[in-house]
Amino acid sequence: MNMITVVKNGRLNPDVRLWTGIAAIAVAALTASEFLVQVLLVGARPALDDQAALEAFMARTANQTLFTILIDTFLMSALIVFLSGFRQLITHTRPDLQWVANIAFGSGLVFIAVTLVGDGMEGGTALDTMNLTPDASSLRALTAGHTLMFGSIGCTLTALVAAASGYVTLASGALPAWTGWVAYVVAGLNMLAIPTMFGGTSPDSFFAAGGAANAMLATFPWLVWVVCVGFVAIRDRRRLEDLPEHVRTAATRLAG
Repeated sequence: MNMITVVKNGRLNPDVRLWTGIAAIAVAALTASEFLVQVLLVGARPALDDQAALEAFMARTANQTLFTILIDTFLMSALIVFLSGFRQLITHTRPDLQWVANIAFGSGLVFIAVTLVGDGMEGGTALDTMNLTPDASSLRALTAGHTLMFGSIGCTLTALVAAASGYVTLASGALPAWTGWVAYVVAGLNMLAIPTMFGGTSPDSFFAAGGAANAMLATFPWLVWVVCVGFVAIRDRRRLEDLPEHVRTAATRLAG
């Protein structure tokens, strides 16, 4: 499978559909790896007000936590490639929709930035226990902070990404319409997950901030959409001349 496309001006450019798909598959694989590390090696966090248990847990899982953050860094990098490719697919087909595509791309970048800040805070809980005397108050503050970033704040931004992506998908015809409707569903589910920020921090509560409800309503559906778009992009590697006539005509007129 060739990863280079020869364009009309004679220059060699990466195949945007192929790389969008590769990035989506990388996002899925890295997310699965991160989930397995979190479940099998890190485990459930104790209550934040149990100082002794919290300090012991953070000390025991410091290396695993840092490894999870390392995976997440590569995951966010792959997500940048995916969002860039998705934006290009839309704007190549319908240049007049660039401003809406920019909303999806821009809010996606903000989501990535928020996630990386949250990773930094979570990494701080690990570093605070390595060759240092753990401070339960700082561990508690850092954990509560990154929980909101990974939870409701991230859900709000993901909902915006998905809603804008759904609109441009349906309006442009660059991807199958069903992927646009899936994006709208993802946006709605992420909106439902936002109120979990009022659910407290108990690790046993389904609706706690950053709890299981967040994963089921927000993270998993978002991942499903990314993977769907990725596989469609690889399968349907259409060029401008292969698009529907009305889409090709409009794109040619707007580009000229």
